[in-house]
Amino acid sequence: MNKFIYISDMIGTVSCAVSGVLVATRLRMDPFGILVLAGVTAIGGGSVRDMLMGATPVFWIIDNNYIYVILITALLAVLWQHRIHRFPPFLLPVFDAFGLAVFTVVGAEKALGLGFSWPVVIVMGCITGVVGGMIRDILGGQIPFVLQKEIYATASILGAVLYVVCDYLQADTITAMSIAILGTLSLRLSAMHWHLSLPVFTSDRKT
Repeated sequence: MNKFIYISDMIGTVSCAVSGVLVATRLRMDPFGILVLAGVTAIGGGSVRDMLMGATPVFWIIDNNYIYVILITALLAVLWQHRIHRFPPFLLPVFDAFGLAVFTVVGAEKALGLGFSWPVVIVMGCITGVVGGMIRDILGGQIPFVLQKEIYATASILGAVLYVVCDYLQADTITAMSIAILGTLSLRLSAMHWHLSLPVFTSDRKT
């Protein structure tokens, strides 16, 4: 794996593990619950992606550094939370946005490297970006961001599309990943800041 891709993947792992810890501590889970949410958030999407593509054993079984990073990140996040007593509420969506952006592009790059078509690359990028957070929210008894009016999956799709376009234009890997990550992150953070959302459809009728 390209060193830049690997470092990016580890940054995404840290970001998503922290977001898992934030949800778990907010729900007053025990240490095992905290570790589970940190783990599924960090490696859930990539695991589903690898299984769908037949890239088995999945990445974290081959490279145990992902497990060590999750363990260390969860421990440090809990100690930090214990020190300051409470995380600022804006941290969860920010860490989640960073994880979404990085994982989307890493997933798209892996699918492209395995020779899949561009539509599949976009889908795999989106799966990598959103599934870990979905599992985290479901285990935490919450409606996942991706199923709400939040601009979440849309930002992930944008990032994967940008990566595919950059590949078509024959941009180098670092440039393509940087553009796609910034595109995803910009849309997600802008939507959070200005409270942008997708339209909500309902079957309710007023009489």
